[in-house]
Amino acid sequence: MQRRSFLKHAGLGAVATGAAVSTPAFAQDMPSVSWRLSSAFPAALDLRIGAGEHFCKFVSEATGGKFNIRHFPEGEIAPASDLLETVSTGKVECGHGSSRFLFAKNPAFCFDAAVPFGLNARQMNAWMSEGDGLRLTRELFKPEKIINFPLGNTGAQMGGWYTREIKRLADLKDLKMRVSGLAADVLGRMGVSPQADPAKPLAEAFEKDGLQAVAGAGAYDDEKLGLNKVAKYYYAPGWWAGGEQLSLYINDEAWNKLPKHYQAVVQAASLAAHVSLTARYDARNPAALAQLTASGAQVRTFPRAILDVAFETTQQAYQDLAAKDPKFKVIHDSYMGFRDSEMPWFRLTESAYGQYLGVALSGR
Repeated sequence: MQRRSFLKHAGLGAVATGAAVSTPAFAQDMPSVSWRLSSAFPAALDLRIGAGEHFCKFVSEATGGKFNIRHFPEGEIAPASDLLETVSTGKVECGHGSSRFLFAKNPAFCFDAAVPFGLNARQMNAWMSEGDGLRLTRELFKPEKIINFPLGNTGAQMGGWYTREIKRLADLKDLKMRVSGLAADVLGRMGVSPQADPAKPLAEAFEKDGLQAVAGAGAYDDEKLGLNKVAKYYYAPGWWAGGEQLSLYINDEAWNKLPKHYQAVVQAASLAAHVSLTARYDARNPAALAQLTASGAQVRTFPRAILDVAFETTQQAYQDLAAKDPKFKVIHDSYMGFRDSEMPWFRLTESAYGQYLGVALSGR
C-alpha cells in the first residue's frame, strides 16, 4: 500500500501549486508549520543541494506559505555523518542525504541508494514504487524512527579519478583510494587500499599522504569539486553506482503530527524534486565531461577482465553480508531479483538502441 501511496500523489504538483494561487481560502484553513531540513551535501554540490531546496519551495508554495521548511547545507546543523541521528532524535524534522553512507551502521541501508552492479535510475524508481523497495526500506528505517522518501537520483556515475592507468587487476593492488561503503568493501577485496578520511582536503591527501585515486561521482559534480586537479585518468563505468538515489528522511513523530493534506504535499514535493534532479544531471553531465576532457582529463573505460573480477567479488561480498544478517538477505533478494527481471527488457530495447546509435553517430 505504501508504494501505491507514493505514486498516487504524483500529479498533485500542478493541483497543489494552483491551489496556493487560486484558492486562498483553502490556504487560510491550513495550520502554520515550521520545519528544518539538514542536508548531507556541501554547497559546492549545487544540484544535490538544489533538490532539497526545490522540495522546500514546493511545499511552501503548495500550502500558500503555511508549511515552511528551512533548508540548511551540510555542517550548518550537523555533519553528514550525523544526519540520521539528527533526524532520528528530533533535532530537526527532516534531512536529505544518501543512504550509501550508512554502510557502517548497517550495509542494508545501501539498497536505499546504490550498490555495486545494482539498478539504474529508472529501474530503481520501478523497484521503489512498483516493487517492494519502499516497503522494505521503510521497515529498515522504522527502528530509527524515520520515514524515508526518494528525493533525487544522480543517474549512472563514473568510476573515479586515478593518478595512473588501470590496465590490469595488478594495477589495483595496494592502490590508495578514497572510497566508502559497499564499494570500499568490494574494492578492498580486489586489492585496493580504501582510505576514509573525508575531512582532509583532497589535494593534501594526494600530495602528502600518497593518495592515488578518488571515487568521485559524475562529470558535473566532479568538476564542481575539482577532482580533475588531483588525478588525470577518469574511468567508466561506475559499477558501484548505476544510479544513486538520494533520500528525504523524516522524523516519524513529526510526520505523524502533520495533517493528511500536508503529508500529501510532502509526497508530491519529494516526487517532483526526485524526478527533476535526474533531468538536471542528464542535461549537465555531457557538457561537464566535454569541459573536463578539454582541460586534460584522460577518459578511459575499465577493461572487461577487471569488471568481471569486480562482479564476482561483489557476489561473494553479498553472500557474506547475507549470511550475517537475514534482513540484508531479504532486501538483497528482492532488489537483485527485480534487477534480473528487468534486464531482458532493457537489453532488448534501450541497451541495443544505445549501442547502435553510439556506433552510427561515431561514424558520421
